[in-house]
Amino acid sequence: MLKAKDIMTSGALTLEPDTDVATAAKLMLEKHLNGLPVVDRSGKLIGVLCQSDLVAQQKTISMPSLFTILDGFISFSSNEDLEKEVNKIAATKVEHAMTPDPITIEPDTSIEKIADLMVERKFYTLPVVENGKLVGVVGKEDVLKVLAK
Repeated sequence: MLKAKDIMTSGALTLEPDTDVATAAKLMLEKHLNGLPVVDRSGKLIGVLCQSDLVAQQKTISMPSLFTILDGFISFSSNEDLEKEVNKIAATKVEHAMTPDPITIEPDTSIEKIADLMVERKFYTLPVVENGKLVGVVGKEDVLKVLAK
């Protein structure tokens, strides 16, 4: 049975939180990458920036649903959710556009588990972490290469 360590890209490109969003987008397009891990200065994984995070910047803000009671307004959604959405849309740096605290896998994670995460949870860039350190990335193309063989 194939595992993450068999299909992952080692020495993967990474981004830093203060990288400009436009620079990150150009890099992803040039290298044909769906996403890139984001690491801090010590090399600790802090997030993942995916194409979908960048595409989200082009959407319109969804206004919260409100209802009135006794001349007051009550929101059906939290202000925190609205603030996160506004920050993501207005992001100029990777740290504001990325998905923080990403789901990670280990080198021994089976390809079946990887496929489940990609299909069920729509995670197409999975950082591979061993002993708290980023050792590679598995993307949907890595899984497709297995099918092509």
